[in-house]
Amino acid sequence: MRWIWQLPDWPRYKWDRLRLQVLEHRFLHESGRRVGAAVHLTEDEREELRIEWLTAEAVETSAIEGEILDRDSVHSSIRRHFGLSADRGKASPAESGVAELMVALYREFDRPLTHETMREWHRVLMRDRPELTVVGDYRHHSEPMQVVSGAIGRLRVHYEAPPSRAVPAEMEGFVSWYRASGSTGASLPPLTRAGLAHLYFVHIHPFEDGNGRIARAVAQKALAESLGEPSVIALSRMISRHRRDYYDRLGSAGRSLVVTDWLVWFAETTLEAQVWSERRLIRSIEQRRLLERLAGQLNERQRKVLSRLFQEEPDGFKGGLSAGNYQRITGAAASSATRDLTDLVAKGALRRTGSRRHTRYWLDVPSFPASGLRNS
Repeated sequence: MRWIWQLPDWPRYKWDRLRLQVLEHRFLHESGRRVGAAVHLTEDEREELRIEWLTAEAVETSAIEGEILDRDSVHSSIRRHFGLSADRGKASPAESGVAELMVALYREFDRPLTHETMREWHRVLMRDRPELTVVGDYRHHSEPMQVVSGAIGRLRVHYEAPPSRAVPAEMEGFVSWYRASGSTGASLPPLTRAGLAHLYFVHIHPFEDGNGRIARAVAQKALAESLGEPSVIALSRMISRHRRDYYDRLGSAGRSLVVTDWLVWFAETTLEAQVWSERRLIRSIEQRRLLERLAGQLNERQRKVLSRLFQEEPDGFKGGLSAGNYQRITGAAASSATRDLTDLVAKGALRRTGSRRHTRYWLDVPSFPASGLRNS
């Protein structure tokens, strides 16, 4: 069986537009609602939320590829890019590189996508990678570019990309398509365009490494262009949550130009990311209101724990907060932890469940409806 780029109609993808119409409508509707909610935050709060989102997306897009980064180092690197103070010193090349990519993606969302844009993304992502033959340019090697799994001797080839000699022409076609798909009068709907851009880029696989991260960056850029503002949708977080399904869907889309199933999955995952991002924004507004209500009534330990709990929202602090957790987070003695927690319950900041060693504490905020997020 031939690979998708060997088919006669490549790269003329086909899909069922009717299956995507409702999803596209939901995306635009939810985007407007999120923008409306953001006005309840101060500029400083929006900036902190933006940095937090960029940090999480940087860490998650790397984790999808099996690269585990130090979140605090990435966070500090992003703060430095915005000219803000940072807690950590110099980050690793991988941490500073993905931080630089995320900041560029945010600041330059409306700049045209060019070959040099993607080469620069590759340069910052892959710097200090001596095992790569080419960094900051399309691959040159003569060996097949294959996506494989399994042990040596029992490798399974999931996909084979076009040969390196064909990449310049393929990428010229990709860049032309990307520009045309966003132009006035010929533009595709946001989710369709972003999903196709991701898939088309992955099918070419133009770089030696980092193709997945750059494909997701291209998709985020396409979403931002469609909305006319930088994207703050937790796309990589949701893809990471459904990582196995993500790779299965990409694999299934590697042999046919009919890509409806991939586009529907991508659209649903983006909508899930959008719901999560809106809920995170709502929790930030609730955090502000809670701290305003309790101004002057909390000690530093209590403020630190509330901040930590809100940081885990909207997913929630896994398993609930115990007195032991409180001690580990704050360094408080057992008696102080018990007193602080009792006080937070009395003030309406936390609610308590269970008893004795099963006692757990939760933020006392309204629950979100179960719909909107799929199971991991």
